[in-house]
Amino acid sequence: MTDRFADTTPRQAAIVAGYGFLLTLIAVTFATLYVENLIVPGDAAATANNIMASEGLYRFGIVSWLFVIIGDMVRAWALYVFFKQVHKSLALFAAWFMLVHDAILGVTLVNLIFGSVLLSGAGYLTVFDPTQLQALVLLFSNGFNYGFQIGLFFFSFHLLILGYLVYKSGFVPKILSPLLILASLGYSINSVGKILSSNFPEIIWTVFVLPMIVGESALILWLVFKGGKGSTES
Repeated sequence: MTDRFADTTPRQAAIVAGYGFLLTLIAVTFATLYVENLIVPGDAAATANNIMASEGLYRFGIVSWLFVIIGDMVRAWALYVFFKQVHKSLALFAAWFMLVHDAILGVTLVNLIFGSVLLSGAGYLTVFDPTQLQALVLLFSNGFNYGFQIGLFFFSFHLLILGYLVYKSGFVPKILSPLLILASLGYSINSVGKILSSNFPEIIWTVFVLPMIVGESALILWLVFKGGKGSTES
């Protein structure tokens, strides 16, 4: 098994990175549809009612976040294998930032599970009146959002290092480097801003949305269709 991983070529790693990104993209779409869209900022009653009305989909959304983590882990490993030929230590460092992001996401998912449990109608919850339960559900939902922002802060450094590795590689299109660095800047500014202030202006986020989408997507598309072709390095 170890020998097989050691024999993974850059081309194979590039394709695996594409599959990992695709899994993440599909899973995060479902997670957003079935979890994030049910949460109404500042309205505990509406949030609780939305979750109770779509409890099955809400739980399905939580499971979708688990597949986001799996996709990220696959991508972190594949990108390390691909970019270690450029700078092994930095490629490993980039992978670790991705894994720290995923570890934080995994822990913060407990907040969403608590929200579902609070609305389960279990007998031991009768010590809370309905308005208290609703407030707690919104509190845990906010806890997830803050934890998610902390995870994205670490993910931003993953993109920053990738941007540098792309620039130094000599075989990946250099135009992707500034896009990845801008995406990194966008994630970090947005994460810190939302942690510092609940009124962080969304316009700052929208400025960086395009490089975030284009930078990550373009790198993965290049990897899938061009990455590692003609290379025999492991």
